[in-house]
Amino acid sequence: MLITIKDSRITAVIDSTGAQLISLRDASGREYIWQRDPKYWKKCSPLLFPVVGNCRNDRTILEDRIYAIEKHGLCRERDFDVSQETSSKAVFSMGDTPDTHKAYPYAFRLSLAYELKDGVLFMKYQVENRDQRDMWYAIGAHPGFNCPMEEGYALEDYQLVFEKEENTVSIPYDLDQLHFAPSKTGTTLKGSILPLSREMFKHDAVFFDRLNSRAVSILNPATGRGVEVGFPGFETVAFWTLCPEPAPYLCVEPWNGSGIYENEDDQFSHRHHIQRLCPGDSRSYVMTIRILERFSEQ
Repeated sequence: MLITIKDSRITAVIDSTGAQLISLRDASGREYIWQRDPKYWKKCSPLLFPVVGNCRNDRTILEDRIYAIEKHGLCRERDFDVSQETSSKAVFSMGDTPDTHKAYPYAFRLSLAYELKDGVLFMKYQVENRDQRDMWYAIGAHPGFNCPMEEGYALEDYQLVFEKEENTVSIPYDLDQLHFAPSKTGTTLKGSILPLSREMFKHDAVFFDRLNSRAVSILNPATGRGVEVGFPGFETVAFWTLCPEPAPYLCVEPWNGSGIYENEDDQFSHRHHIQRLCPGDSRSYVMTIRILERFSEQ
């Protein structure tokens, strides 16, 4: 089921399968979300839960048992209930089932609310522990944006503009061992601007932990067009596209959690930035998307 919400400046379309944002258009009709061309990537904005990235050999230990759980978790092909719908807001929810218990043992409720306010898309993730024991999980977003966003430009014409000054290095992903490798040297981020290049992604995602910033923009400095992603509820952020294939998109991925680290064991509760909820508790996480207009349109 496709649900459309809109305000005077933005129209968003969400698919109840996976609660995935599949379209975000400005008032002129320009599309900003990647349109799922399977030649490059057949998704566009999956919800990552209760795993972000991969477990070692797609296995993890929870409650003294080994569970098989696939990369990015349970939600991508799940049908979510539409629990609330207005012209500018829609809430999508799912809970545990006997099928989810095969990969993840807890009783839970997960919801994702999309709401448009003054031209900004707010995405609120809420996790509820309905079990009688502490619940461990990771959660993340994975929206893919068209990049380039205008004809006549390429990925290399864009830059990442961070909210604050940074002085850090990304944690590279080892594609042979399928884990993040802090022992290796990643991409340097010094200042608030990181020019984009295809070569940046030769080792998969560019992943930063505990930045000063809680917002980042994909921006074409020549025109001013772009998108700003705010992630106040998330501790890390990654960026991903294909390399060397000329995939015309870039993902901005706020995470609480990540793929397995080289120095982590297989206990799920030991994972990087893992989240813990007591029985009966709930927790919310917010991210935002704002379209940046061309200089001539502001």
